Amino acid sequence: MAASLRKMRELIHDARDTMTAIATPRQTRFRQRQLRARRLRAGVLLALCVLPVAAAFAAPSVFPTGVTRYEPARAWNGYVLFSGQDKQTHLIDMNGNEVHGWAQEGFPPVLLAPAQAGGARGHVLLQLARVPGVQAVGNGTGNAAIGELDWDGNVVWRWGAAAQQAYGGIGTTTAAGTKGAAQQHHDWERLANGNTLVLTNLAHPVKGFTSPQVLDDVLVEVDPQGNIVWRWTASEHLNEFGFSTAALARLRAAVPHDGGTAVDYFHTNSARVLGPNKWFDGGDARFHPDNVIISSRQSNIVAIIDKKSGKVVWRLGPDFAPAGKGSLPRPVDQLIGQHDPHLIAPGLPGAGNLLVFDNQGEAGYPIVSPGIFPHSRVLEIDPVKKEVVWEYTAVDSQQTQWSFYSAFISSARRLPNGNTLIDEGMNGRLFQVTRDGAIVWEYVSPFYGDSPVGGSGRQVRTNWVYRAQPVPYDWAPDGTPRSERPLDPAPAVATTR
Repeated sequence: MAASLRKMRELIHDARDTMTAIATPRQTRFRQRQLRARRLRAGVLLALCVLPVAAAFAAPSVFPTGVTRYEPARAWNGYVLFSGQDKQTHLIDMNGNEVHGWAQEGFPPVLLAPAQAGGARGHVLLQLARVPGVQAVGNGTGNAAIGELDWDGNVVWRWGAAAQQAYGGIGTTTAAGTKGAAQQHHDWERLANGNTLVLTNLAHPVKGFTSPQVLDDVLVEVDPQGNIVWRWTASEHLNEFGFSTAALARLRAAVPHDGGTAVDYFHTNSARVLGPNKWFDGGDARFHPDNVIISSRQSNIVAIIDKKSGKVVWRLGPDFAPAGKGSLPRPVDQLIGQHDPHLIAPGLPGAGNLLVFDNQGEAGYPIVSPGIFPHSRVLEIDPVKKEVVWEYTAVDSQQTQWSFYSAFISSARRLPNGNTLIDEGMNGRLFQVTRDGAIVWEYVSPFYGDSPVGGSGRQVRTNWVYRAQPVPYDWAPDGTPRSERPLDPAPAVATTR
């Protein structure tokens, strides 16, 4: 590089000498042409000298992690539960300190209220074992067993292939178990009756599909002894989801991707019971607390399944109103690849409304694109009127639209003070926003690990977080530490390269 810089200086000096020389008009024109050529060569050399430096800084390689801002007076203060890409589960306080952890991951991890765990605090649902030799992110085929763990990591309940080796070699002997792998993916929860609702899958042939095998989404309710007492299979209800004839033909013609042998045509990424709500209390049977709300990422559909009949009794999508503009409320416009739809629980601001993370991540039959400025949204929806009553985008925080975007995974949860906890999943960023969009707490996961997601077939390092769950202080055993030290965002500092 030093030799190139010397040559560039020589060319510039030659050009200066040419300009100051006394010459005839013909010589002047000739020398002007020489000067232009030399300037061009000098520019090329300069570009070649600078190019390695520019390439080195083409994208940031270091990101802040941990808590980057925190206003205790405006934030809801509690713990946050999530699994990192280190394949472990973390409980952090408002200053980002890990106050407890488990050696297993969850997809997602789910906390159990003391009433669901015999009065004990600090119990969680996590994945316990992997199928040997299978690495599949998000579709459950690599998951052998699931279970309930106590605060100290002891397995209280287990369901799945008992013969598989558990994470960390922990003991797994319980009364429950099946002969096959659990294949749980994306969601599960403990029900009020003590059973467990599990979103799992089944690879099998389905008549009418082009692919010889489909990866079907199956909901099962499992009792404490491990018996399946209720089952629902997505492919048996395709005509109830509102697909047009053309869309259904596209769906059935879908083919496997990324080397898979079964087509993941529906890709359900969320499933939970509605729970108590004002709509059912007002006489709307579609919102029975035992009914299950699901999300199909691949089809841009949110739907409610009647628990008794198995039929779809309510839905958003697959077709939506034109893009929403103007004041709220307004009709729900195009959801794309959404995650985590659920009814806001009684006692929380907005109770009964549907809260959903709208990824805008490209999905549908046919595929719907998020456009030139892809950006995610969090929507609060009146499920009866099907109107958006509140939304959050980065613009509400006076940032560019694309500064808040996660094309896949992610979640949003309403907090007791009216704030919303958001997981911008693909960037490992968790943050709280107020009703008017002010960011009052922000955290970036420092837990990196190897993952095939986003690597075009190769392993890459990432800190993505599938889902984050707010945790009240009194969920953890007495004496669990916590910190609430304010942290202002660091001021911008000009740098030169």
